[in-house]
Amino acid sequence: MKKWKSLLTLVCLIWLVFGVFTFSKIGYQYIGKSYFQSENFQHELDNFQSELGPLVLNKPNAEELKSKIEVGLNEIEEHRNYYGSLSDQVANINAQYEGRIQEAADVKATELKTKLENERDEKIKDITTNFQDDEYVRKKIQADKEALVDEYIKSAQVEAKNFAQNYNYWSYELKNTDTGKVFRSGDVSESSAYKVNYTQQHPLSTWNISSNLSHIFSQTNVYLDSEAFHETADYIGTITMSKKVAQQVSVMDGYDRFTRNQYMFFIIWITSILAAVFTWKGRKEVLLAVQGLTEKNNLEKLRIDIQGAVLFITGCMYWFSSYIAFESIEYAYESNYVRFFIDFLLKLFVLIIIGIAFFVQLIWLYDRVSTAKKLGDNLKDSYLWGLGDSLTDLFLNRSIALHSIVMVAAAFFGGGSLVASMVAGGFPVFVFGVCAIVGIPAIVVFLSRMGYLNRIMKDTKDMADGRLNRDVKIKGKSPLAKHAENLNHLREGVRTSMHEQAKSERLKTELITNVSHDLRTPLTSIITYTDLLKKSDITDEERKQYIHILDKKSERLKVLIEDLFEVSKMASGNIELHRSRVDLTQLVQQAVGEHEEDLAQGRLDLRMTMPHEPLYAYVDGQKWWRLIDNLIVNVLKYALEGTRVYVTLKRTANGEAEFTVKNVAKYEISENADELFERFKRADASRHTEGSGLGLAIAQSIVDLHGARMSIDVDGDLFKVIVRIPGV
Repeated sequence: MKKWKSLLTLVCLIWLVFGVFTFSKIGYQYIGKSYFQSENFQHELDNFQSELGPLVLNKPNAEELKSKIEVGLNEIEEHRNYYGSLSDQVANINAQYEGRIQEAADVKATELKTKLENERDEKIKDITTNFQDDEYVRKKIQADKEALVDEYIKSAQVEAKNFAQNYNYWSYELKNTDTGKVFRSGDVSESSAYKVNYTQQHPLSTWNISSNLSHIFSQTNVYLDSEAFHETADYIGTITMSKKVAQQVSVMDGYDRFTRNQYMFFIIWITSILAAVFTWKGRKEVLLAVQGLTEKNNLEKLRIDIQGAVLFITGCMYWFSSYIAFESIEYAYESNYVRFFIDFLLKLFVLIIIGIAFFVQLIWLYDRVSTAKKLGDNLKDSYLWGLGDSLTDLFLNRSIALHSIVMVAAAFFGGGSLVASMVAGGFPVFVFGVCAIVGIPAIVVFLSRMGYLNRIMKDTKDMADGRLNRDVKIKGKSPLAKHAENLNHLREGVRTSMHEQAKSERLKTELITNVSHDLRTPLTSIITYTDLLKKSDITDEERKQYIHILDKKSERLKVLIEDLFEVSKMASGNIELHRSRVDLTQLVQQAVGEHEEDLAQGRLDLRMTMPHEPLYAYVDGQKWWRLIDNLIVNVLKYALEGTRVYVTLKRTANGEAEFTVKNVAKYEISENADELFERFKRADASRHTEGSGLGLAIAQSIVDLHGARMSIDVDGDLFKVIVRIPGV
């Protein structure tokens, strides 16, 4: 009894789904509607009303339409030049007739030759007149458009006769609201199956141009704006469909079919509601019964994607059978109701069988993926998951993927050729030869590539163990050779990274030490002399001396902090440049000139070499002044007394502006010159001067912001800074 109850519940579920399926498709057509509100009848009524105006009520005549035709200058020009210019069209006409006239002359057909020449001359004359007389062209276009109007009027007359025959079951009595003219057909007072009244508030609005004939104006080379012809008229009155006449035509067949279908679908939908109640009550028994079926274990042995594919196929069959059962009600019509019901019950039985198979599989699949863990485990175990991983890995390198596909194709071809050589009777030697030609080279290439792959894998393991002193051997131009080249780049990058990391750690330590020292030294002096100023027994002279020292140390600390902020802003790019066209010759002379007295006091002999003409570049004048000032201050701090300082500005062969500062260093420069661009890096490691170590770093940041280049050359004690920027 439980099994039968579960089976009946499944049948009710299938009937419920079928009811929902049919309701979703055509429920809106039958609920609360009569046949005369259905889409089919409304479509019939719309067709009648849309053609009643242009074919009966608002029939236009040819003269009215022709009076609305307009020909614009653009149309005249387009018609005139449609086949090219005057010379092109004349040449084309001559070319068309030249051969034919020559043939007539060759056979001495004088009459034909004269006729062809006259035709040619007439056409040339017509074309020439087209380009000379606008009115001549306008009349030709007007004639073409009037011909279209005549064609429409003729077609409308034929269409009107067909309209009267096809819609003779409609009666109407309509009055034009503007002219008062009344149009009648049939007797609207007869008993009607359908009736619609039009009033002043809701009149019948009709066009004068038939939409069924509008193609006459559009499907032609002649441009005719049919929208200019369109006029509407409003009518009041009545349109009816006589019961007596309607029963004699097919329109009432649709009424009978609609009524029959409406009753049948109402029965289906009401019984579906009852089936929904029974299904809800027996849902637990169905789940337990389906989950306890022994066939479930056999299906669960399949991977989940195969089970899903079987369910999808069953679902498609279920939808298709539902649609067939639905169509047997909605569209099939049998006068023999017994035959109709037998056909429907047979299709319904097939639907129930397929539906039971679908819902049983659906419950099994749901039970298999009811938790996130079950779903994840089954997906990872599926064929598609494994295939996706393999294909993803294969196409990481397209060249390898292509080679793999070629190798597999060669293997299939070779194996197929070998089998063919065994079973074929007439050409085994030939097939075996083809197999050898394709298969043997493929095997040789495959074994060679596998050997090279093993070598690369061994060298990669050596790199992983830290042995970076030997390159991976590169053989040929295969993807494996490209991989070996990439491994070599990686090895070199690792070595460079290790070197840079060691250098970065060393510079970081020096940076912390230098910043601490350069900040602590003036700060200690400030604290010390502030304490001394607190004493009451110091003299005014000592107080002035202490204040002078405090002022000097405070200024020193201020400069250091400002330089630190400046280089930080420039390094982060958080600074704006205001570029303009600047004369570098004048700028260098002014910037260096401010330090001539300081250079003289430091017993440094300045030698400047400047171009005689202006040398322009697009730079931020204020920032570039700071760059030159920093380089000269660097000379004042670190140049050896009694030596020469060379400042040079010139234009290079490639048009760049090159600014150079050379001096002899006071202290030994034994470190890497490029490190002098680092922050707080100073040439005098013993720190005899008061420099912040930020001068060259700020200069380098200014150069980078301008997209220029800056380099340092050290040759013994000779120190040289070179700055290059594109000139204008």
